[in-house]
Amino acid sequence: MRIDKFLWCVRYYKTRSMVTEACKKNHVTVNGLVAKPSKEVFATDKITFRKDQITQIITVLDVPDNRVGAKLVDMYRRNDTPADVYQHLELLKLSKEHYRKNGTGRPTKKDRRDIDEFGNDIKSENDDLE
Repeated sequence: MRIDKFLWCVRYYKTRSMVTEACKKNHVTVNGLVAKPSKEVFATDKITFRKDQITQIITVLDVPDNRVGAKLVDMYRRNDTPADVYQHLELLKLSKEHYRKNGTGRPTKKDRRDIDEFGNDIKSENDDLE
C-alpha cells in the first residue's frame, strides 16, 4: 500500500492530499529515508512524520484493505512516539491559553504595550550580557 493511502487509512490525516503535501515537504520518512507519496509500505516498516508540531513515530503491523474505523486503528499500527512529546504539546497548549483565552479577539492597546515592554526587557537583558 502507498504511504499516503496508509496514513489516511489509519486516520492520521483527514485527506490523502494532506498526506501528499506532507510528503512533498519532506515531513514523512519510512525507515529513515524521505518518502514520496507513492512509496510502498509493508509490515514492520517504521514511519516517522511531523504533524501538529510533534514528530510521531509509528510501526506498521499490518496493511488495511480500506480506511478503518477509529476503534480498529490499533490493529494496523503501533505508536512508538515517546510520552514526553505529548506532554510537551500539552504544555504548549496551556502556555498559549494562559495569556489570552481562545476567542477573545485581538490584543487591546494595554495588551500590546505589555507585550512591547516584555520584549524590551528581554532585549535589555541580552545587551547587558554582552
